[in-house]
Amino acid sequence: MNAFFGYFQLAALAVILLVFVGRSVYLRFGRNINPLALGVGKRGLRRVVEVGFLVIFALWVTEILATSLGLDWRIFPAPLQRRLLDSLSSQIAGVALVTAGGAVFILALVSFGASWRIGIDAKTPGGLVTTGMFALSRNPIFVFLDLYAFGTFLINGTLGFLLFALVLAAGIHYQILQEESFLLRTYGTDYHDYCRRTARYFSWKSVWKTVGGAGESGETWS
Repeated sequence: MNAFFGYFQLAALAVILLVFVGRSVYLRFGRNINPLALGVGKRGLRRVVEVGFLVIFALWVTEILATSLGLDWRIFPAPLQRRLLDSLSSQIAGVALVTAGGAVFILALVSFGASWRIGIDAKTPGGLVTTGMFALSRNPIFVFLDLYAFGTFLINGTLGFLLFALVLAAGIHYQILQEESFLLRTYGTDYHDYCRRTARYFSWKSVWKTVGGAGESGETWS
């Protein structure tokens, strides 16, 4: 059974990376749009957070590969290899979270179209997207990352994967707040109205509104 979870993590990682790279290449060479905006034009803490995210994410991916392949070496030091969870039920729950996150990621990229950016692109931000997955969440890509990180922790159960998921969630929230300020300045009333009807992360209210079960009411900025 452990072999299955290792193969699952390798397959999930391969699919995500292929979709990510494929979409990036298409935008760069097919639409002449550079989607990679992390750290571009940023200074101070914002630049550190955005560039640091790439470095930490690369280390995390390497740890997933090492764990899934059963290699002797690890990125996480020995104290972070301590297992906090070791049950089949938690691993199955982790598979469910990773699978759900992957579906959200792919659907969000479809909804994004040519507006997809990695980081804040102040020069060519693209149009404001509010349909598809973005009618359910203002930040479906970040929802995917949270689901993926916590799902990976449930599958592997180690302290290192838990700490990564927690740090990632905190960094994502910080990044979301920066993007919200930028989007409000860029799109003004349109973005404010969008925030009124769509949750920052996810809510059943957003789903209900999308399927036509309720009208707009109340703020949903947080």
